[in-house]
Amino acid sequence: MTKQRLRFFEKSLGQQHITDADQYLYKSPKSTHALAVIGTGTIGQEHMYVATLLGRARVHGIYDSQSQSMDSAEKNFKDYSEQPLIRYADLASACSDPEVDAFLICTPNHTHADVLKVAMRSGKPIFLEKPMATTLADADAIVKANDAYPSFIQVGLQYRFKAQYLEAFYEVQQRQSVGVVKTISMSEYRPPFLDKVGQWNKFNQNSGGTLVEKCCHYFDLINLLANAMPLRVYASGGQAVNFLDFQKDGIPADIDDHAFVIIDYANGVRANFTLNMFCHDFTEELVVTGDSGRLVTNELFNVHQQQPSRATIALEKGEWGASKETDVTYAREIEKSGHHGATYYEHVAFVDQLDGKKGEAATTVQGLWSMIVASAAQHSIATQQAVDIRAFMLENNLVNYFE
Repeated sequence: MTKQRLRFFEKSLGQQHITDADQYLYKSPKSTHALAVIGTGTIGQEHMYVATLLGRARVHGIYDSQSQSMDSAEKNFKDYSEQPLIRYADLASACSDPEVDAFLICTPNHTHADVLKVAMRSGKPIFLEKPMATTLADADAIVKANDAYPSFIQVGLQYRFKAQYLEAFYEVQQRQSVGVVKTISMSEYRPPFLDKVGQWNKFNQNSGGTLVEKCCHYFDLINLLANAMPLRVYASGGQAVNFLDFQKDGIPADIDDHAFVIIDYANGVRANFTLNMFCHDFTEELVVTGDSGRLVTNELFNVHQQQPSRATIALEKGEWGASKETDVTYAREIEKSGHHGATYYEHVAFVDQLDGKKGEAATTVQGLWSMIVASAAQHSIATQQAVDIRAFMLENNLVNYFE
């Protein structure tokens, strides 16, 4: 039985007199796995904190090619953990440490494929941040390498662990609350890409393009909800506001900041996705409509007012049954730990797999499919033409994935 954690009281100043011998509700779980985090930028440090908050695995060591990133990670780590932390001198040392049980790869997108090759020499479990690669060729190679891998690779498509989407999956797929799904609509409105080391995320060559880098999350969710092979993708988008005056080493930024994407699926489901990256806050919406109801989820995170995020789900049934609207926001300590709690439950799934339990996390094949849709959308924007997915996959030598 999993013990309830009363984290508010556990961290309360009025409860600090409770000694280790008297801790029960406040006692952290015993960490049974040692992790090495490769890449200690923003997302790497998020994983370090979440792993410590969960407590079932401990951060054993870190590596980053930028010493300043490791300095920052080590400094911040000391604020919430008393565990010793090893700093590896190079990638090979990190990936060959016999004390490490699993690796988390959190490096820039364009380095994923090369870093993964080194980590896979260990034969140990690997968490690979999204997108799994920047090209379909590299993603395909990762899937094929994983097929022969003695352990497992989990892809960091953590939005499937956001509270509102977990509830949506349950309502749509288990309860079948909206009946047979006919249309899916998703949108994200948010501020521009944040600063990164070397500003790698301002360039398509390094990121894979905005719809690959950022929106693979949403295409993963849409693919799961549609539950069929995508047939056609049409997209319109471009760079309207963000980074128009930005250059790095004389090269201007070329990252898209808005897009509209339409997807047709083999089972008749039609989906659309809207992206806008020049807004003042973060807002996500999902609308799933079936032949007997509509489901709507919302997430609002206003960074300027410094308010916690709020996630809701509404089921609208009309004459078909009871309607409801529910706040499904995670507990505050978890919600604020990263990506509004999704990273925490992504770690739960990862450690469950380390413990030999079946997990619901993204596989490399699912990671590839999220990239197929995203890459097709990027291609559609570039050519201003609809993309036939089968033809697109043939052009990219992906014939093994036809359903």
